[in-house]
Amino acid sequence: MTENTQQQPATAPELPTQYAPADVEGPLYERWVERGYFEADANSDKPPYTVVIPPPNVTGSLHLGHAFEHTLIDALTRRKRMQGYETLWQPGMDHAGIATQNVVERELAKEGKSRHDLGREAFIERVWKWKSESGGQISGQMRRLGDGVAWSRERFTMDEGLSQAVQTIFKKLYDDELIYRAERIINWCPRCLTAISDIEVEYQDDDGELVSIRYGEGDDSIVVATTRAETMLGDTAVAVHPEDERYKHLVGREIELPLTGRRIPVVADEHVDPEFGTGAVKVTPAHDPNDFEIGQRHGLPSLAVMDERAVITAHGPFLGQDRLEARSAIVGALRAEGRIVAEKRPYTHSVGHCSRCKTTIEPRLSMQWWVKVGPLAKAAGDAVRDGRVAIHPQEMEKRYFDWVDNLHDWCISRQLWWGHRIPVWYGPNGEVVCVGPDEEPPTGEGWHQETDVLDTWFSSGLWPFSTLGWPEQTASLAKFYPNAVLVTGYDILFFWVARMMMFGLYAMDGTPPFHTIALHGMVRDQFGKKMSKSFGNAVNPLDWMDKYGSDALRFTLARGANPGVDVPIGEDWVQGSRNFANKIWNATRFALMNGATVEGPLPDATRMSATDRWILSRLNSVVAEVDAYYDDFQFAKLSETLFHFAWDEVFDWYVELSKTTFMGGGEAAKVSARVLGEVLDVTLRLLHPVVPFVTDTLWTTLTGGESLVVADWPKDSGFRDEQAEREIELVQQVVTEVRRFRSDQGLQPGQKVPARLELAGTSLTPHEPAIRQLLRLQPEGEGFHATASLPVAGATVALDLSGAIDVEAERKRLTKDLSAAEKEIAAARAKLGNEAFLAKAPEHVVDKIRTRLTKAEADVTRIQSQLAALPQS
Repeated sequence: MTENTQQQPATAPELPTQYAPADVEGPLYERWVERGYFEADANSDKPPYTVVIPPPNVTGSLHLGHAFEHTLIDALTRRKRMQGYETLWQPGMDHAGIATQNVVERELAKEGKSRHDLGREAFIERVWKWKSESGGQISGQMRRLGDGVAWSRERFTMDEGLSQAVQTIFKKLYDDELIYRAERIINWCPRCLTAISDIEVEYQDDDGELVSIRYGEGDDSIVVATTRAETMLGDTAVAVHPEDERYKHLVGREIELPLTGRRIPVVADEHVDPEFGTGAVKVTPAHDPNDFEIGQRHGLPSLAVMDERAVITAHGPFLGQDRLEARSAIVGALRAEGRIVAEKRPYTHSVGHCSRCKTTIEPRLSMQWWVKVGPLAKAAGDAVRDGRVAIHPQEMEKRYFDWVDNLHDWCISRQLWWGHRIPVWYGPNGEVVCVGPDEEPPTGEGWHQETDVLDTWFSSGLWPFSTLGWPEQTASLAKFYPNAVLVTGYDILFFWVARMMMFGLYAMDGTPPFHTIALHGMVRDQFGKKMSKSFGNAVNPLDWMDKYGSDALRFTLARGANPGVDVPIGEDWVQGSRNFANKIWNATRFALMNGATVEGPLPDATRMSATDRWILSRLNSVVAEVDAYYDDFQFAKLSETLFHFAWDEVFDWYVELSKTTFMGGGEAAKVSARVLGEVLDVTLRLLHPVVPFVTDTLWTTLTGGESLVVADWPKDSGFRDEQAEREIELVQQVVTEVRRFRSDQGLQPGQKVPARLELAGTSLTPHEPAIRQLLRLQPEGEGFHATASLPVAGATVALDLSGAIDVEAERKRLTKDLSAAEKEIAAARAKLGNEAFLAKAPEHVVDKIRTRLTKAEADVTRIQSQLAALPQS
């Protein structure tokens, strides 16, 4: 399974009696980094395996979502490194335009200043100063978690190399007429004072009002309904469906727009749903995306009636009022004129909010820069459809296609100062010049650069190749592009993944940025509720790492990670994982004290006991299972498999079954010591990617090897011994059944009981010492009287419980259990014999009843045997 090239110490090494994560994790991580284990060599002959970190914001700190995602990526990359791949986990941070600018502006506000007091250049210098002093805290927190990233390659989306990549691709897209400038309706945040993209808008149900307003007079009147009455000041038409008989007489005519002194036309447009409301809609081209399209079709003017802070700019009594203040005032004025036909409050409807500051978004007509996404999005869709890129789990493909197949042009300009400034210069006579990184910008009187910066997602969309040196054709780019896999949450499938797919395929001549997109869910609390400070259930992962160790947090997160499914987590579960780490520690201490070794080859199977052959057979099966789960990104299943193998089979069964062998000494003990060393060696290797700290500490102590980080990944040797597995399964049946019987009788776990084991004709005979040891069974002595006899696994265990139990009470309990089991059988048979029931019931319901019947029948057989074993009164 593994090649043991290390030399084990001559004397058995000692481990502290208890594992103290705080004493181990920090120094051990720094040792890994100092030895360069996580660095990647672009000139290596090894096959590459590359994963990029989803770049956290420079303003951010480690939250549970980061810890979850990083645990999964770290597990993948650690395993691949052990398998002999030249592994690169690329680290870095995002400049986070809006978020970072907001942080620094808040600092300035404390000084009584704004960014405008400093000016653009001085403000940007202030942001860089903040970054160097306070930004990037998450890097240190990633070390706490054990992230095996190549720190020497750390990048920042605003560093010189990545800025060159941004300017290069902007110029290329511009020259290919895939970037353009146009006046369109955009999502505007009146708080951040910038445009934001569709995917940065969060929708939630808000309580508002729905007001029906009468425009015009008499036969020329028409009723429209709105939730944003303030926008009526910018109405330039009313639209109706061309086939709506109610309004055909009005189409082409003008009606009065209340409060404004203006008259506006009634236009016929198929966009209007005649079945919704009154069948007529007000048209405000400057403040609604649908209305803008109607306006374009009918040549309507666009009147902006609000400024960038959502303050009314239309002349009249509402000038200078905030949009919400104006809404109330306008409804009041309309009511005074008798124009209000109906009012509904509260009216719950979906409202867009800025994902950064939660301010209500205002649709606004604005001149912005756009990416023409049509051909780029088609290429991104085709790469998945033709199999060049796999999405895992596959059912997430539909969401991906729904997005890329219906993508609107992307607004990439932001009215900020912090970010990549758009490389376009305007001349005094209307010239527009896009400048590449190796070109000199135009100079002279009247020339000036565009003041807007690019959307943060523009630069992070280049992440898989810009971090490797593109546009330069570097050795790293040749070696490590494309990435093997992208591990990320389904929540940014649209934000980030689609952008990387579009740009990667475009910039890298049709080569997608990664082979596989592995999507995971969101971390939630133990009740499945979203974690939030406002809910009072947010958790700082550092607190749990301080209390239970990083391995405990990592194992808990991995154990809940089913592909594409949200992950519930609670502190009790982290505590349970801490107990698992302690169990591994204690079992390894026991093994070392009993001479467990990895020195020399494994003994021939003919020299091994059935117990030894059983655990090696199971070990190889687990290696194969874990490999299959890793290849399918089934982190929960591989963690669960390793947990139960290590805790149940190795520690609770093999170690316990081997204690009598170790106590007996001799050749058998030496063989078992070597087998135990092998089992621990391989188990620690298998566990290492998920729980790196405790496993590395134990493995280096056990083997004398350098580090698990650079050790070989185990391989399935193909060794299987079905006979030994069946034999130990019988031992487990005997031990489990007798333990249950003892518990039913109220016997203490350590209470010794005289017993006779009738094992003749079974394969259990060699295991009698171990069975007696595990069950605390004394040899039968003089005066032995079997008060209970348990037939199990072809053997009989006769127990002398004289004075230990109340026989009549036990008979009553068993009789009651027997009656319950017989009733269960009768009920199940009645349902399964009912043809009408079988015809209507779902298959899974019928299967459940069949399972209950089988169990009840087995219970009757067992209880009848137990009753027969009780002594007669």
